[in-house]
Amino acid sequence: MKTLNQTLLDLRLNQKMVIREAAANSGIDAALISKFEKGTRLPTEANLKVLSKTYDNKENDLLKLWLIEKVVDVVKYQVDAREVLQLAESRVEYLASKEVFIIPEVSNEVEARLNLIDELKTRWQKNRPLNATQLTKMTEHFHVDYTFQSNRIEGNTLTLKETHLVVNEGLTISGKSMREHLEAVNHGEAIEFMEEVANDKTKLNKRVLNGLHYLILKGIDRDNAGKYRSVPVRISGSEHLPPQPYLLDKMMEDYFIHYEAQKKKLHPVILAAEMHERLVSIHPFIDGNGRTSRLVMNLILLRNGYTIANLKGDDPSRMKYYRALENVQIDNDPESFYLLVADAIIESLKAHLALV
Repeated sequence: MKTLNQTLLDLRLNQKMVIREAAANSGIDAALISKFEKGTRLPTEANLKVLSKTYDNKENDLLKLWLIEKVVDVVKYQVDAREVLQLAESRVEYLASKEVFIIPEVSNEVEARLNLIDELKTRWQKNRPLNATQLTKMTEHFHVDYTFQSNRIEGNTLTLKETHLVVNEGLTISGKSMREHLEAVNHGEAIEFMEEVANDKTKLNKRVLNGLHYLILKGIDRDNAGKYRSVPVRISGSEHLPPQPYLLDKMMEDYFIHYEAQKKKLHPVILAAEMHERLVSIHPFIDGNGRTSRLVMNLILLRNGYTIANLKGDDPSRMKYYRALENVQIDNDPESFYLLVADAIIESLKAHLALV
């Protein structure tokens, strides 16, 4: 395979252009073009678009070579470069291939959970409290617990009681950071927005997703709240490598298309788990991806008549959650994640029924 610099040189020569002509036609400095062709300088993506047009060449062909050069530049001095590339290949296959949109048949174990969930859901819908005061108290209880657990997964140290005092009483907890207070308040507001969207049947789209994310990071990271990231990221403690930022718009477009295509085909519990995992794997935001993904999961559940699924944030539960996610991300095996989400829904429905 030709290198990018050799390909650029050949394209210019095939057009019978000297460097001065290429510079005049592209608007790129002649010295820069010379460096591109010698391989001493890597063009920007914008440079490639201009040169593709100048040389009447397919942009994607140059982009592929450009990406190879960038990958090589990152790993060339790593002693385990081959292993790194193999791992990266598995992530790309998972995140970019159409295979990821093919939902495998659920196991008998998962099917049994789904049947139990639907039995509990029917009981809940028949017996949910008619008294508005009782329903309000239940909602407050489960919302606070959900905020506590979801933030706890991400490292927030507020206790359940402290979370209640911050969210419902507006108190400040001594010894806790301003960020932890904002995370609690923000998450409470995000739950309310999520419920509004679920109730009014607003379409799940970029506007809704970014609205949820904005509330999560409001007052914490104003520059990035409600916006897709523009830089690469790594997930601490995870082997999974999220996609590069220039892939996000297309991948998120596919994400919403996938939801629309599957929402009337998949069992709502499987759909909720899929959209949760998929979003956290794409990792479209700088921060707040986990909380936003869990809100999307619960938006889908509420819209389909289920109660909020509360994934626990204690150390053993958090590790089980992360392992289940990586089983999908790395091995494309969703079984453990389906079971994790299903068990959380069962626990939630039973807890709600116990209070009526």
